[in-house]
Amino acid sequence: MSDNDGDWWFCLTHMKVEHGPGCPNKDRMGPYRSQADASNALELARERNQAWRAQDDDDD
Repeated sequence: MSDNDGDWWFCLTHMKVEHGPGCPNKDRMGPYRSQADASNALELARERNQAWRAQDDDDD
């Protein structure tokens, strides 16, 4: 299994990366293209949330 074969997820229940079938999708973030992308899921979400908040502040 290579790092770039798709369907990588970050499980919010177990706080770990999963590949392919795993925990229910309602408990996961993804899919991501690589294991590295999935392992960075929480940081990516944090960055996106900050950007959205900044955009909302600009719209006020």
